[in-house]
Amino acid sequence: MTSSTKLTRSLVDVAMGRAPADLVIRGGKWVSVQSGEIIPNTDIAVVNGHIAFVGSDASHTIGKKTQVIEAKGRFLVPGLLDAHMHVESGMVTVTEFVRAVAVRGTTGMFIDPHEIANVFGLKGVKLMVDEAQKQPIHVWVQMPSCVPSAPGLETPGSSIGPKEVTEAMKWKGIIGLGEMMNFPGVFMSDKKMLDEMSATHAAGKTIGGHYASPDLGLPFHGYVAGGAEDDHEGTRVDDAIARVRQGMKPMLRYGSSWFDVAAQVKAITERKIDPRRFILCTDDSHAETLTQEGHMDRVLRHAISEGLNPMTAIQMMTINSAEHFGLSKEMGMIAPGRWADIVLVSDLMKFKAEMVIAKGQVIAENGELLVDLPSVKYPSWVTKSVHLKKALKAQDFILRTRAVDGSEVDAHVIGVIENQAPTRHLRMKVKAENGEVKSDLKHDLAKIALVERHLATGKVTVGLVNGFEFTRKCAIGSTVAHDSHHMIVVGTDDENMAIAANELAKCGGGQIVVMNGEVIGLVDLPIAGLMSNERADVVAKKAGTVLEGFKACGCELNNPNMQLSLLALVVIPELRISDLGLVDVTKFDFIPVLED
Repeated sequence: MTSSTKLTRSLVDVAMGRAPADLVIRGGKWVSVQSGEIIPNTDIAVVNGHIAFVGSDASHTIGKKTQVIEAKGRFLVPGLLDAHMHVESGMVTVTEFVRAVAVRGTTGMFIDPHEIANVFGLKGVKLMVDEAQKQPIHVWVQMPSCVPSAPGLETPGSSIGPKEVTEAMKWKGIIGLGEMMNFPGVFMSDKKMLDEMSATHAAGKTIGGHYASPDLGLPFHGYVAGGAEDDHEGTRVDDAIARVRQGMKPMLRYGSSWFDVAAQVKAITERKIDPRRFILCTDDSHAETLTQEGHMDRVLRHAISEGLNPMTAIQMMTINSAEHFGLSKEMGMIAPGRWADIVLVSDLMKFKAEMVIAKGQVIAENGELLVDLPSVKYPSWVTKSVHLKKALKAQDFILRTRAVDGSEVDAHVIGVIENQAPTRHLRMKVKAENGEVKSDLKHDLAKIALVERHLATGKVTVGLVNGFEFTRKCAIGSTVAHDSHHMIVVGTDDENMAIAANELAKCGGGQIVVMNGEVIGLVDLPIAGLMSNERADVVAKKAGTVLEGFKACGCELNNPNMQLSLLALVVIPELRISDLGLVDVTKFDFIPVLED
């Protein structure tokens, strides 16, 4: 008898009362996302981690050793699923991310580890897959598709192509292809991109999308024709509607910095579009957000506050997500045959997990984790990722100009937009002083430098950025710098910028704030320069010193460290910086910082 047949037989025998259940939940309100009903006085019987029976009376399944939980009228909600996220953005490992979110009702995550892939390639992805398989909740991995995210525009630490994608599709735990960020490559029929998508399609797995452009004309149609099945980059109601009409699943994100639910949810609440193909996700959550505000429970509360019916909002993070990834036979609803992933809550509107059951096991109650998490030992190579050719000096951060001293120069400046991933391409007049252009606090003009850290080339690319509103001599550095994850430093003083870069190299990566020559904020992230293996609450406290450091420097943006981390992401418009130069993402081409 196969293991599948054994499981099926155990489910049937329990349902019929011929064998006892391992666990029975009695007297709850069944949130039946498959039918859109809330059904009172419901019992659930569980065996071998799976649901065997759901009905008004499960007494026939109770044996001497059956664990019985009295729901006492609480809602029985399917475990929450995050359909698109990057664990690395939480600055913690997979295990520590699970520790932070499982107690809040998240029982499944679909992660795209393209951050570590840009540093270590396929072996970095395998590290994440192996750790994901050990968790008490479901952690599925999407194989990164764009490493580098935009070939020719940046230099990653490693690369991934069709060969690696084809290999990974055979791994246990790989659910599909991660977000296809090189959208111009798709609509221009780039062979590498199309081969990766074809390999995923041939494996019968889901192709993740990423169309970060407001253009809904022919390029958008070409991208959809390429096979991407979802997209989280929409920011307008028309973006969501266009994607649904073309057969894609719009993923509305509400993370630490990207607040795209409010605008797009109007497609459902006002334009009356059928919600069955809409999905809610985070993309992404900072450690402080996870520990202080929540994860998918936070997204649920927000979606409801924006006018969604609680049932619809729950469907958009349970059954809709499971169906999208071809997993509705395994999860996404409370029904026989599925994993017993159930959250008990007293109030759907204020959603706070009181008990969390995952894979048939009570893993958390009232915010306390009740199970042991895996102990993971990381190889030494994963903590040696910051490679500088030499210690950096203030002169490495000079922005040189050939303009006449005292004259004005036209500059292309990156403009930060609070709470959004896109930037503005600003054109500003700057002053030439002794052969260089300096930061200008009066006009909110700071320097931004991209320090190459993978190949120790010694290259430092310097540009200008507006929007941080710094008021002091300071510098802020980060080795979390999507997607190639070189080192990025912004600042108003070259000496401080050099100190920030050198200190980050010493601690193996992370984020740092330097003001007046002193380190006033630091979170060390020694794993690939992206993650810490400390608990999320510890990392959150350290990251908190960075956020406080931003404020001390005069910056009042929401989660500015996440804004900073995206300034080198050369696949999201309008203007970005890479190790190769300043990139106009609307044209996918380089432009000079100064028109001198």
